[in-house]
Amino acid sequence: MPRTLKRQKGGFETEAAMARLQQLAREQSDRFGPYADQARQNAAERLYQARGWTAPRLETAALRVEDTVAPRVADLLSYTAGRVEPRKAKRGGILARRGGRRMPRPLVIAGAAVAGAAAVYGVVRLRQAAQDARWQENLDQARDQVRETRDQLTAKAKSAKEKVAGTGAEPKDDAQEAKDATASGAKQAASDLNGRVTP
Repeated sequence: MPRTLKRQKGGFETEAAMARLQQLAREQSDRFGPYADQARQNAAERLYQARGWTAPRLETAALRVEDTVAPRVADLLSYTAGRVEPRKAKRGGILARRGGRRMPRPLVIAGAAVAGAAAVYGVVRLRQAAQDARWQENLDQARDQVRETRDQLTAKAKSAKEKVAGTGAEPKDDAQEAKDATASGAKQAASDLNGRVTP
């Protein structure tokens, strides 16, 4: 078989294979297209929710930094600026440094670094305080729920005890049942509390 025929035959096979692959790709695209759209929509919703959750907390942190950290940093920077500013010469525009002290550049840089570190520390402390308050609120809610569950179980045990004392029939079984119910309820409440408190 001549080479040109082989090349033509190979070219036709390649084109046929490409056509089959393109058809398969179209089918897979049609098949998985809705899943991709759904995943994109879910991701957009989650991103929207995350932004809605984050924005108020950033606003609160910014207000707290503005109220607490910013005045201190501003005072420190103005004090440093007053210390760094050169004294003006008595004659013309020449600077006189004979009697005055000069602030070393490393000291100025160190002061700016300390001010930045204080600002970062303040932000971190504010975030930690907010998180601690949230944990305390969750812990208080869990304690209230445990207290309510305990009261309910105590009331059930008391009513069961009264039933046992009133009927006289099968008192041991009913008392044991009430005791078991109280114990299982207390264990359930304790495990609920542990589940809420654990981060």
